[in-house]
Amino acid sequence: MTSSVPPVRARRRRTALAVVLCAGLTAALTACGGEDPDKGTNGVGKLAATEIEKKAQTAADSADAVRLAGTLVSKGGTYKLNMQLKEKGGIGSVVSKNSTFELLRIGDELYLKADSGFWSHDEKSGADNDAGGAAADKLQDKYVKVPEDDPTYKQLRGFTDKETLLDGLLTLHGTLNKGDREKVGPTRTVQITGGKGEGGTLDVSLEGTPYPLRFARGGGGGIVKLSDWGKDFTLEAPAKGDTVDYGQQLPKTSS
Repeated sequence: MTSSVPPVRARRRRTALAVVLCAGLTAALTACGGEDPDKGTNGVGKLAATEIEKKAQTAADSADAVRLAGTLVSKGGTYKLNMQLKEKGGIGSVVSKNSTFELLRIGDELYLKADSGFWSHDEKSGADNDAGGAAADKLQDKYVKVPEDDPTYKQLRGFTDKETLLDGLLTLHGTLNKGDREKVGPTRTVQITGGKGEGGTLDVSLEGTPYPLRFARGGGGGIVKLSDWGKDFTLEAPAKGDTVDYGQQLPKTSS
């Protein structure tokens, strides 16, 4: 007579199989669902690219100060920037192919401190070059107040203008798309791109205020990191002993 009760060994086998299947199903569901990438974030990553851009621009416009550091490539050449900016002015350094100079702006007053390369690279050869070299020796590492009617004033001021630089850096060209999740330093970000990146790529913070933290310009136009949002800094006019009068039109900045 055949028993209707499965042998103990068969029951154990079925129980073990059920455990394996349950464990496998749990793992599969976990893998499919994954960890929520927006867990513990400011929620910006859930938005469409256009909304992320608006959030980033609003955050940037509302901040009293910011630091920009990185490289910009323009028609005028390649520049390495390290600038602290706020509404009333800015301070920092700009390095080009031929020279290094520091800028300080307080309101409309713009001061320039440059190395000898800046003062001498536009000078002609011969006697003029000797005179230029002497002037360069006198002017290097001293602040020169840039006259507002000097042709170079507008270009140099642009490096110290928060609104001007941010408008240029936070503008993506082409159709906006949401990109990858990345990190800028320890901070998690979500990327938005112009096109597939040819119109620029902007990293927006997923932690706290959705500030822009990194901008890569399209076409190899440079990468700039943005930090110290809202962190105030002091702007003070240089001491009289640290300033000199150039007395003529300033050289044009070039790469």
